[in-house]
Amino acid sequence: MTDAAGDARGADRSWIAPLVRSGLALAAAVVITFSQDHSTTFGLLVFGAWALATGLVVGALQLRLEADRSTRTLLTVASVVTVVSGILALTVPAVLPMLYYVISVWAAVTGFIELFAGLRTRGRHPASRDRVAVGAFTAVLAIVFLLLPPDNPVVAVGLFGAYLAMIGVFLGIAAFSIRWAALERESAPEAANDASPEALKDDE
Repeated sequence: MTDAAGDARGADRSWIAPLVRSGLALAAAVVITFSQDHSTTFGLLVFGAWALATGLVVGALQLRLEADRSTRTLLTVASVVTVVSGILALTVPAVLPMLYYVISVWAAVTGFIELFAGLRTRGRHPASRDRVAVGAFTAVLAIVFLLLPPDNPVVAVGLFGAYLAMIGVFLGIAAFSIRWAALERESAPEAANDASPEALKDDE
């Protein structure tokens, strides 16, 4: 069984993981947006809960639905890093340097992994371009957190919320685009069969 064949079979379900990931990101973004508390403790709590949920749920979906073995391995590693980062965020002392450190390291590692996973399957997987984009967004988040002022948790938590909102909307659109493209591919052979000479002869 070739990876190309596996990609073709897995394409119809490749929209599920980004849609779930979108929902989790938007839920966390809403929590941050409507909360007046943008403290370090709150930031670590939201990041930790979101990272645990995303790493476990989306990681399990990708492990089950991703057909390409190498991509599946890369995404599993990223999910493990996300889960570990979530656990750290929920257990480390609630000081601002730890918030910066946990988020920036997580973003650097997982951003690079997702970017690489998207580039290596470019043109062969329906989600490759979306992975490249989200990987780049996440890597940029790591750089931004390294440049933040060392004494302003409100800015840090707000930027993380903006990142979640951005990737949430992006992944939601991407998921539906992948799904609609798959439905169009499925309907194309049926339309071709209906227009075949044999079908036209039967109608006569």
